Amino acid sequence: MSSKRDYYEVLGVERSADDDEIKRAYRKLARQCHPDVNKEPDSEARFKELNEAYEVLGDREKRMQYDRFGHAGVAGNGYQDFSGFGGFGDIIEDFFAGFGFGGATRQARHGPRRGADLRYDLQITFEEAVFGAEKEIELPRSETCPRCNGSGAEPGTMPTTCPQCKGTGEVRRVQQSILGSFVNVAACPRCQGEGKIITSPCSECHGEKQVRRTRKLTVTIPKGVDDGTQLRLSGEGEAGAYGGPPGNLYVVLQVQPHPLFVRRENELYYELPINFAQAALGAELKVPTLEGEEKLSVPAGTQTGKAFRLKGKGVPYLRHNGRGDLIVSARVVTPKHLDDRQRELLRQLGETFGNETLAPDSRSFFERMIDGLGDAFKA
Repeated sequence: MSSKRDYYEVLGVERSADDDEIKRAYRKLARQCHPDVNKEPDSEARFKELNEAYEVLGDREKRMQYDRFGHAGVAGNGYQDFSGFGGFGDIIEDFFAGFGFGGATRQARHGPRRGADLRYDLQITFEEAVFGAEKEIELPRSETCPRCNGSGAEPGTMPTTCPQCKGTGEVRRVQQSILGSFVNVAACPRCQGEGKIITSPCSECHGEKQVRRTRKLTVTIPKGVDDGTQLRLSGEGEAGAYGGPPGNLYVVLQVQPHPLFVRRENELYYELPINFAQAALGAELKVPTLEGEEKLSVPAGTQTGKAFRLKGKGVPYLRHNGRGDLIVSARVVTPKHLDDRQRELLRQLGETFGNETLAPDSRSFFERMIDGLGDAFKA
């Protein structure tokens, strides 16, 4: 294929589809496209494309990267190794179980399974994003039942062998067709493929093996994070099954806007209003920063758009030392309300200029801004 199709299109689901919808769509298409069933010439390529799409959309971390950056966000995550991909082995096992190959993979069904990842949206202030902080959150999640240690059985009792499947976790049915007889293997409906049944369920988890708990966690926010930054807390997701490790927690930061400053990467921008007397004569003014006020010398003849650079007053770099700068842009403000004395003084000043108007600056606003930023870089 010359270009990759959208993964949601490959699976035939909407972008708002939840994990269960994506999994069901994959199951359905995998049965249709598998080369052992579908003899069309392109079935192998379609099945490979399907697996690649599910590997990304079936994993929360990869799906978030794909939603933000498209195929570039998951480059190198093509149809490769699915051994560590939670849920994929179960789907392939279920697929082949319908053709009589369930026994070979039954043990994998009960092997350790990694828990699901979780996402937590955390709102922080502008200052917390710049200088870092520690935030305490409360997170509801599934944890291994502490009473039965995940067995599902009341302490002192043990699960018993399922009488229907005799502990295999499978039931087999022989069916006849024009091609002869074949064996259909499916998970045992009584024990749900476990091979054992719990006769005395745990009084705390009621045989579910896991319980819901709300935990308090401390999230360390590094300096310089931005809106949309994701922080990974390893092992703080849902509990794993059959002794598998827990999933991860992804904390997505939502940064509140600042009333004075605008951020672009590691630089801050502030618009400084000055009156025309300060612009014409020059002045020593105080400029707000995130750490208090700083003095700024405004030279005589300052025009709107003139930019000044305060070094090291911006946002810290996230992955190395140092900080960006604060860019202060002057804006000359014309007063709307004057008293009689001010009006008379301005009239007298105007008479000193004669009847000719001051020559306008013929440059565009964009050109003046570029020149102002150039002056700021020289500062």
